Amino acid sequence: MELQAANQSVKILQNISFEVFTNEVVAIVGPSGSGKSTLLGLLAGLDRPTQGSIRINQTDITTLTETEMAHFRRKHIGYVFQAFHLLPTLTALENVVLPLELQGISTGTLRAKALLQSVGLEHRLHHYPVQLSGGEQQRVALARAFIVRPPLLLADEPTGNLDSSTGAMVIDLLWELHQQHGSTLILVTHDMSLAARAQRILALRDGVMVNETRPPLLSSGSEA
Repeated sequence: MELQAANQSVKILQNISFEVFTNEVVAIVGPSGSGKSTLLGLLAGLDRPTQGSIRINQTDITTLTETEMAHFRRKHIGYVFQAFHLLPTLTALENVVLPLELQGISTGTLRAKALLQSVGLEHRLHHYPVQLSGGEQQRVALARAFIVRPPLLLADEPTGNLDSSTGAMVIDLLWELHQQHGSTLILVTHDMSLAARAQRILALRDGVMVNETRPPLLSSGSEA
């Protein structure tokens, strides 16, 4: 992928090629500026590559229009941001229900309540983001990401704005939800102890994949 800056073409990612399997957990690591978040944004269809293709469940998302990509994302991709990105005018429950409402599904309240209960926030349903701690906001964001039961979940530094103990709790919840819902999980992290929990680690440097670590017992599956 390239960006145009000061009349010069700047390569952000180049020669990146990999597969991720159904239900697999993959961590993307590397120093700041290595292209980790850009890669995740490409996988989510939030950005477009200047070359190459990205296939999710046999769909080449690089050929979709913006409208088609938005519909595809709503049904197939959950995204957890470092900065939470909750809507400040909606309660915790309303934030979690929102992805279903965008799909025209009006019966998601019970599912949202169950998810919020699973992350320990059944007593915070009607609180607004400003009334929640950082850890509570990230737990709401996790519930929102899983509400559509997405086959692919992307997490960009999900503990980056949290203290170590709160971050550890959020990661445990992320893993638990991943296992319960069977989502494929791809996460960006600077935390190598977190990356070590993944089944595979992809290391980036200067926009290039420089290393891929596979544990010996990595199980195979169908392409995600």
